[in-house]
Amino acid sequence: MFRLGSDQLTAGKALQILGGRLKGTVTEETGRLIRLSHDVVLDIAEGTKAIYGINTGFGPLCTTVIDRRDTGELQRNLLLSHSVGVGQPIDKELSKLMLILKVHALARGYSGVSPEVIERILWHIQEDIIPVVPEQGSVGASGDLAPLAHLFLPLIGEGKVFRKNSIQQAGEVLKENWA
Repeated sequence: MFRLGSDQLTAGKALQILGGRLKGTVTEETGRLIRLSHDVVLDIAEGTKAIYGINTGFGPLCTTVIDRRDTGELQRNLLLSHSVGVGQPIDKELSKLMLILKVHALARGYSGVSPEVIERILWHIQEDIIPVVPEQGSVGASGDLAPLAHLFLPLIGEGKVFRKNSIQQAGEVLKENWA
């Protein structure tokens, strides 16, 4: 068992998770840190102070405050607008490794992500239902926003996933498999 957020993630452990020989889990303490951080984000979203990316637009719209009722839609639209990758999918194993690395980083308890997001990412890894990420495309200075957007589209029922030996619509797979 690998304890996300508290165990050191080595290349060997990441490869064991990738191969299904090691399972990632969230400890009670890690879960508490994730919830505390998420509660901060929820408080910000309910407030009136402009905090970039939580209750404001992005880029030139960084001073435009979004109504608290629309912050969920803001996040959804951010994922959809940055999903601009093209070309063939990267290898399924590489997408899965990206999920493993991201869930480990998010489980540190600093991002403000909801516990449900961590749970869903772990479910994708453990069920081997892996997001399809196109091989080309970047947005932003770091160049990773388009691949990351594609990586997380299935969390909102969009995009495509590798399932068994085929590529399928994420929404359909989630309807069949996610309670």
